[in-house]
Amino acid sequence: MENANASGLVRIAKNSAFHNKLASHRLKAIVASLLGIHTLLLAYGAAVHSPTYNEPAHLVAGISYWKFRRFEVYRVNPPLVRLIAAVPAIFAGCQTDWTSYWEGPAARPEMALGSDFCDANGLRTCELVTLARWACIPFSLLGGYVCFLWGRDLYGPTSGLLALTLWCFCPNILGHGQLITSDVSATALSLAACFSFWRWLKKPTWRLTISSGVILGIAELSKTTLIVLYPLWPVLWLIYRCAHRDKIGLRIWLTEFAKLCVRGLIGLYVVNLGYGFEGSFTQLGDYTFVSEALTGLEAENAKTGGNRFAETWVADVPVPLPKNYVCGIDLQRKDFEHFDSQFYLAGTWSKTGWWHYYLSALALKVPLGTLMLIIAATLRGSPARRADEFILLAPATVVFALVSSQTGMNMHFRYAMPALPFLFIWASRLAAAASFLGRRVQKSRVPPNLLSVFIICALSWSVASSLFCFPHTLAYFNEITGGPRNGWQYLTSSNIDWGQDLLLMKRWLESHGTELPTRYFVTSPAPLDFLDLEVKQASEGTEDANQSLPPGRYVVSACELIGVIGENHRFRELRQRIPTARVGYSIFIYDVTE
Repeated sequence: MENANASGLVRIAKNSAFHNKLASHRLKAIVASLLGIHTLLLAYGAAVHSPTYNEPAHLVAGISYWKFRRFEVYRVNPPLVRLIAAVPAIFAGCQTDWTSYWEGPAARPEMALGSDFCDANGLRTCELVTLARWACIPFSLLGGYVCFLWGRDLYGPTSGLLALTLWCFCPNILGHGQLITSDVSATALSLAACFSFWRWLKKPTWRLTISSGVILGIAELSKTTLIVLYPLWPVLWLIYRCAHRDKIGLRIWLTEFAKLCVRGLIGLYVVNLGYGFEGSFTQLGDYTFVSEALTGLEAENAKTGGNRFAETWVADVPVPLPKNYVCGIDLQRKDFEHFDSQFYLAGTWSKTGWWHYYLSALALKVPLGTLMLIIAATLRGSPARRADEFILLAPATVVFALVSSQTGMNMHFRYAMPALPFLFIWASRLAAAASFLGRRVQKSRVPPNLLSVFIICALSWSVASSLFCFPHTLAYFNEITGGPRNGWQYLTSSNIDWGQDLLLMKRWLESHGTELPTRYFVTSPAPLDFLDLEVKQASEGTEDANQSLPPGRYVVSACELIGVIGENHRFRELRQRIPTARVGYSIFIYDVTE
């Protein structure tokens, strides 16, 4: 009898191990399938869209890094993404023109160099930018995979899949993940850095200390905004440990603090390594700054350069960062101080912006199904995981607080994108609750779990809403605005019109000939000649809002159609007309015959 019982237990153990292994294989297959679909969506979107407003500038900057081993061009952000994007373009044999390059503390030659790059390569620019975009797709795959890992580790495999699905089909991730700008890469890398930090908090070994330091440094090489992680992590460490301070001795406190310092030093080393140690440890007094904040001068005097630290005791202190990293922060600060433009939100113009701009953009640019999941997750408490969820939500809160405080740059929702994956993981906590309740429901034979039904419906709505807009997901707006066709009435710039539809515009015009003179008023990274269009830019009769437009075909992008001075704009008459056609969601075509 004992032998029979033992044999039965062995069989049960083997069956359990077999089913666990089978479930693991299925889970891996689902994750791989979702990431594969995500890759195909990004690759297709990258191929059909023209270079956006600043992509040629990013690409030519990356080429300059490899060619000259210098990092002045586009130094307002670190070079990692541009270095990777430039590799396939270099091997493809692109043409370059450096005549527009110039040096100086306030030099910003990248846009002129990007325009020259388009002129030098002509229509082939689209092919080169597509290759560069494909090289950057792994960043988005990394972000999706980390969403899965963090959701799985916090709430279980089902939650990990829910977080991964929200990432893979998020229109903002799909829209910017197909570009060579640093928004999705910074979003993915900051998520990976925070995930590694959370794992270190759970198990503060030296191996995790070193690996999380390396990941931190790589993340810092994607966007200067992520420098906020340096002061944020020690604060989170203190708060997380204070919950168990009675069980932690002085030796543990000191050991973990030392590991925090080592992690920070490793991150700094990786940042300097990414710049090839160019100008590292330059003394603070030797810098020439141009922002009011770092020169200590008024706007007019700051233009010529200065240094408020030059005559102070810190002038001889070496800065443990690459010189162009520091100068990039200064230059970006100058741009924020002197940004001369008006900001648009839902039919209203403002020179000062709004503190709620990014929250409003979140409500308009994120699928309603996703927002419902986030809100529902907030309403469902989980005191057992409160400390871990605090670590999860803190970066998202800091990102939104930081970008919302910069009301002088209310233009791009992409600035708030690093907060999104944390919200996806937060929403995935619902799946854990639904699965738990589902097992109870099955045993008690009661009606189906309403929470599970809600999750499935909300997720399906979110995915369907995003795919309905594909491949024009850069211009995605949810149903609050009436969808992407009406989005141009709520937000401008990269939120809807960044020059991404110029190639589609060219194809439409070639297949719809007209004898009317064509006038172009579109967002473009360069004069439209690089698209092999016969451009005869004609603006006669369009400056005076009270004067009727002369006959012609008007190709007008969304930003131009909205204008910058409200109802007194030159295209007031066009806004009252029904467009002849639309290209994507960002370009309107009007045939004016009388």
